[in-house]
Amino acid sequence: MVINYAGGQCFKVSQGDLTLAFNPPGKGSSLQGSKFGADVAFVSLDHPDFNGTDNARFGERAPFLVQGPGEYEIKGVSVRGYGTPTTYAGEKSINTVYSVQLEGMKLCFLGALGSPELPAAATQELDDIDVLFVPVGNKDVLDYAQAYKLAVSLEPKAVIPMHYDTATLKSFLKEAGAEGTKPVEKLTIKKKDLEGKEAEIVVLQS
Repeated sequence: MVINYAGGQCFKVSQGDLTLAFNPPGKGSSLQGSKFGADVAFVSLDHPDFNGTDNARFGERAPFLVQGPGEYEIKGVSVRGYGTPTTYAGEKSINTVYSVQLEGMKLCFLGALGSPELPAAATQELDDIDVLFVPVGNKDVLDYAQAYKLAVSLEPKAVIPMHYDTATLKSFLKEAGAEGTKPVEKLTIKKKDLEGKEAEIVVLQS
């Protein structure tokens, strides 16, 4: 599995011939993003910062859209979405936390989470997480301290911060005792690579 970061909350996750896109920004967004073809696109909140699914199209390749709570099964990918109330850009809405199982690995994408309190159903079922994507303290999402506390409580093997600026990332890494973490261009992992790891922080270059 290869994970690339395009800034904001936008990630490209590739496994073989399959490509997933998470929260690509759309027109009118101030968040950074890039255009690439995906088979499945996840949108956690219907806002221009996260719903630019046109940026997940390339040529005739149009992604299957996953948007909102529920259960999905697409191209061998098992997905559970959990709704969480949030206020983003001054508007009350529902953010969806996604649990994605792909090739024996479980990814958890928290999206535009504004509260560290997850729904009971999510708390009960979000276990054995391999990679956790967490917003770490920009406007309208978790602050760095909340983000780290929640990340540790979910017991993932790896934690990838997102939706940050330079100051909030620095604060998050200090909170995690990981000030020396160097950004990497991409994360290439197999299940066995994460054995024995506990909430290891991985910062990806955008």
